[in-house]
Amino acid sequence: MPVISPKKPYRIGRSRTGLGLFATKPIKKGAKIVRYFGPLLDSRKKKDDAVENKYLFELNGRWTIDGSVRENIARYINHACRPNAESDVMPRKRKVVIRAIKNIEPGEEINYDYGTDYFKAYLKPIGCRCAACEKKRKKKRAEARAERLRLKLKAERKALKKARQAEKAIANEPLQRKPGAQMNGHANGVKLNGQHVNGQHLNGDGGQISTRKAMSVRPGIFTRASGNASKQKSKPARDSRALA
Repeated sequence: MPVISPKKPYRIGRSRTGLGLFATKPIKKGAKIVRYFGPLLDSRKKKDDAVENKYLFELNGRWTIDGSVRENIARYINHACRPNAESDVMPRKRKVVIRAIKNIEPGEEINYDYGTDYFKAYLKPIGCRCAACEKKRKKKRAEARAERLRLKLKAERKALKKARQAEKAIANEPLQRKPGAQMNGHANGVKLNGQHVNGQHLNGDGGQISTRKAMSVRPGIFTRASGNASKQKSKPARDSRALA
């Protein structure tokens, strides 16, 4: 890690993405913070054009700064989607300076936007971990949890409503009747009031056997109420006095 003069308003420290550059003194808006420097690469030369690393800073179509050297303190400045600094590119001077775009308080991490090309090539595949993106992801996670909880409560309320409706339907349902059972003079296919009883008709209707009750005429002799019915005689009872 390079040695930084105590006169400088920054230090190298740990950040959420690794190492970062932090303010040690108040930095006013518009103030120069640090220069981004390193060997100049000429894209017209095959050797220079073949160099590939994450610290290349393109000045124009020809010249690029290779900021991978450890003396380049600006290489420790991390990307941020909502930065507090920016890169001031001077192509003619082949120079890049990092300036504050807002007041930076001691302890704050210094950061700037690396640009769309760098973001797509290096940051998007792994996900940007700057404070703004972390806050956005945290908000989305909270919203997703709230949505899952809302759907869960909705499902529980719906299930409870169905259960109550089922209980109400059971309470209002009439008593179950046995198969074939009928009321008001009908029972198991047997009809009263002169109708048939399991294929037999009452009151002598339909040529079926009459089932009227027999009446007693005198002791030991029974007759049916119908005039056409024959009398039935029983054996005369023995007189107890004759036996005596």
